[in-house]
Amino acid sequence: DDNRTVTYEGVLVGEILKRGGATVGEALRGDAIASYVVAHAADGYRAVYALAEPDNAFVASDVIVADTIDGTPLFAYQGPWRLVAPKGLRGARSVRLLDRLEVVRLPR
Repeated sequence: DDNRTVTYEGVLVGEILKRGGATVGEALRGDAIASYVVAHAADGYRAVYALAEPDNAFVASDVIVADTIDGTPLFAYQGPWRLVAPKGLRGARSVRLLDRLEVVRLPR
């Protein structure tokens, strides 16, 4: 059934970015606002988010790096990590086989 609901669990991307030293929360302003995150998959797929998008201080988007689906580890074709944007209307920016998150700041 394509309409079934699944539950992913993991860590908010905003928290990962914060712990990695990215400018987030109240400090995200000025030149830093012109930054973006590239989510890279092991198979070469990539998706881009404005740095403010996964930061719940800006947008209640709840973008996560998930390691479980419905309480069990992700399937091999999805993980071990998957970036999930639960409020996205399309799944195109959900990245399975997530390999890394890269923060890029645009030059002035």
